[in-house]
Order: sequence, then C-alpha cells, then structure tokens
Amino acid sequence: MRFRPRPQRSADDKARRADAEAAATAALKVAADQAAKAPPDPTAAAFFDVDNTMMMGASIFYFARGLAARDFFQSRDLLRFGWQHVTYRVWGLENTDGMRDVKEAALAFVAGREVAEIVRFGEEIYDERMAERIYSGTRALAEQHLDAGQRVWLVTATPVELASVIARRLGLTGALGTVSEVVDGRYTGHLVGEPLHGPAKAAAVRALAEREQLDLSRCWAFSDSINDLPMLSLVGHPVAINPDPDLKAVARERDWPIKDFRMARKAARIGVPTAAGMGALAGGVAAGMALRRRYIGATG
Repeated sequence: MRFRPRPQRSADDKARRADAEAAATAALKVAADQAAKAPPDPTAAAFFDVDNTMMMGASIFYFARGLAARDFFQSRDLLRFGWQHVTYRVWGLENTDGMRDVKEAALAFVAGREVAEIVRFGEEIYDERMAERIYSGTRALAEQHLDAGQRVWLVTATPVELASVIARRLGLTGALGTVSEVVDGRYTGHLVGEPLHGPAKAAAVRALAEREQLDLSRCWAFSDSINDLPMLSLVGHPVAINPDPDLKAVARERDWPIKDFRMARKAARIGVPTAAGMGALAGGVAAGMALRRRYIGATG
C-alpha cells in the first residue's frame, strides 16, 4: 500500500488559525486587568456565553440601538444589525458570517471615538436596554458558582468593553471578548485578530486556564450555540443553555445537561417578523418583551 502524504493545511486555514490565536491572546491580555485575588476554590471556574445564553437576543444590537439614540448613526442603519437580532429572538439561531458582519459594522460606527466614551455609553445602555433581558435562570447558575467560591467569566464575541460592563453589573469575575484596535485612546475601526468566536473562544479559555492554574476538568461552560462546541468540549462540565437544534442534538448524544430558560411558544408571542415589522425594528421599536420563565436549577 503506497503512503500518501497528508495534504498541507491551506493558506486560508492557517490565516484563520492565526487570527483565532491573535483574538485569544488579545482577550487574555485585557482580562489580565480584571483578575481578582484567588477565591476559596481556585482551580474551578465557570465560563458563560452572552448572547442568547446570559441575555435574550444579541447584545451588540441593543448596544447599536443605544448608540442610534445618541445620534451615532441613523435609525435606518439598524437594519444592518436587525436581522441577526430577529434570528436570535424568534429562532435562537446564530450564523458565523452574520455575526462577523454585525461586529464589523459596529466597529465602523465607533471608529475614531474615544474608548472612555464608548465604555460610559455601554454602562448607560446596559441599564436602558439590557438589564431586563438577562435570563434570571442563567444568572442564578452564575451566582451559584460564585457562592461556591469559584470564578465566573463571560466568554463572548461581544466587544470586550461591553462584555466587561455586563460582567461587572452581574457581579462576575470578568470577561473575555472581542478586542478592537486602539491607538491613542481611540478606536481605529479594526479588530485585533478576529471576533472571539468558535475556536477562538476555546483558545482564550485554555490560555486563561493556564495563566490562572485552573483545572479544566473541574470547570464548567455554558452556551446556546453549536459554534461554541470547541469551548464546551474543553471543560469537564459542559451545559447547553437555550440550545440551538444542532447543539441540543450533540448535548443529548453526549448526555450533557440541557437547560432552557426561554418562554414557551415564543414564536407565537413575539410574532414572525414581516416587512412592516422590520421597518419598525429599523425605526428603533422593540419587537416586544416576552415573559420569561423563572428557573433556578442546580449545576449538579
């Protein structure tokens, strides 16, 4: 039998891997400023995704709406963010290319702005548009880990400045998020690496675990998306929260815990989006708040 050499990794694959590593390194560097003193249980930690896991919908969309209200851009530009948000609200689906487009559109809007200004607006917008959309069940899980003396991190493709605001408001340890390039205290409109998404999340968690001397077999990870399978597979205790169909199938196959904090019959309550509905969305009108299930579940 003739030996066939393995094909070399394509240039595109190498570039994507390099971008993922750059994103993870940048996220870890920012997180270094958030590290607190060692907790009672220093080798275990919990990692939570944000969009549709900790928060109903896409955090970047709420942030964009808040910026639109502050005249950063016109309301019709929200159409660039709106469809991604609708897919979260109605179907709970996440598209990798779509999320990257959303992040890059957001970067274009903040290019040239001071970081301190965006952080200040992030604090205000969290109070105005995000706080009421936090899933109480997911927050309860995070608090259980804190009460057990473990550190709790958000790990998200959301810009790290916004992710850090959310983590701070929830009383969590810190956040790993997408890092934007900054020169002289202002955004350039470019990312450092790629959005912290998919394999980049796993790389960031692994790097954080090495720095903080965490035992990944004792750590937990929570997400709604199949795109976070690398992160979920990295820890000893993965949990599917509000899972998309693909993640639910994997979780059942691997006997992972599944928790769903979404309301029953959500499509009926929110309504399937129409052209008129999208127009209202672009105008800054919310599609409607859903009643949320109050659930406090043990992490096992």
